[in-house]
Amino acid sequence: MKMTPLILLILGLSGMYCDSHFLRYYYTVVSSMESGMPVFSFATYVDDQEISSYNSDTRQRVPKIERLKKLENEYWTSSTQRCWSLEAVSKHDVQTLISQFNQTRGFHFLQWSSGCELRDDGTTVGYSHYAYDGRDFMYLDAQRGIWIPIITEAHLTAQKWNSPEQRRGKMHKNFLENRCLEELKKFINNSREVLEKRVYPEVKAWRSPQSDGVTRLHCLVYGFHPRAVDVKWMRNGVDHIPSDEMSPILPHPDGTYQIRVSVEVPAGEEDTFSCHVEHSSLENKLVVNLDPDNGLFIPVIAGIAGVVIILITAVGLFYFYSKRGRGYKSTSSKYCIMFSSLYY
Repeated sequence: MKMTPLILLILGLSGMYCDSHFLRYYYTVVSSMESGMPVFSFATYVDDQEISSYNSDTRQRVPKIERLKKLENEYWTSSTQRCWSLEAVSKHDVQTLISQFNQTRGFHFLQWSSGCELRDDGTTVGYSHYAYDGRDFMYLDAQRGIWIPIITEAHLTAQKWNSPEQRRGKMHKNFLENRCLEELKKFINNSREVLEKRVYPEVKAWRSPQSDGVTRLHCLVYGFHPRAVDVKWMRNGVDHIPSDEMSPILPHPDGTYQIRVSVEVPAGEEDTFSCHVEHSSLENKLVVNLDPDNGLFIPVIAGIAGVVIILITAVGLFYFYSKRGRGYKSTSSKYCIMFSSLYY
């Protein structure tokens, strides 16, 4: 089975821009070194920025932002030691599930994603989700501190983890409400300049005639940061036209993002449609109107005239694959799926 692309999972969580901040932990452990992947790996993201990483080859948790290298050595040493513990337990966990599923051969992987959000109004929320072989397994009810099985095979594990002897749901609830938020605040305070950078989006739009008197309009918004953006087609600046084709928000190699939104409209009525873009780098909404001469569009800010000729850039796509599993459906992309069982 193809593993859902890690980068797309990471980037698929955020909605429109706000002043909230997220801390997300992603863990994975594989059953065999033959995959070419580290047996155990771990990455930390604040919002859309990778903050730190660890894997079983390097055995060191290292900062990914220059400013974070200034944190005390004691912090990176102690967090590396916790990763050693996670690595040992995770290797045991994958073998336990292989036995539980009665799988005598093949490639298998465990994944866990966990994180917390600090909202601009001071409220907080946490989540945790597990998967096995790319299949949704169970998730944490963060309010009650109990694990909820998603598939039948997860009932036994959830029962054990919720038992008075293990209390893993309560332990992880405590982790999300305390250590996770403490680390999020530490990272925000030490990397605010990177996290809060704003890069103005650029736009390229065009039309492609279809059959039966229909024209497809495309609006490509690219080169922007942070990731959260709202792009929609409007008719006469009032009526929202739902998109029948919208790409995920994808990363560029330079750390910026792109999204493409397309709609089908009646041929001959293209000039009544415009593409509207809202982003935190903009003081006003970006409205893009059709240029009837060449089929391209002219970007204007809230009615301020100005022609901008835009060159489209290459898009870096990041794919993360594994071998095919046996007897499982792929996990839903609405969840991040990284797995372990010892809490960071």
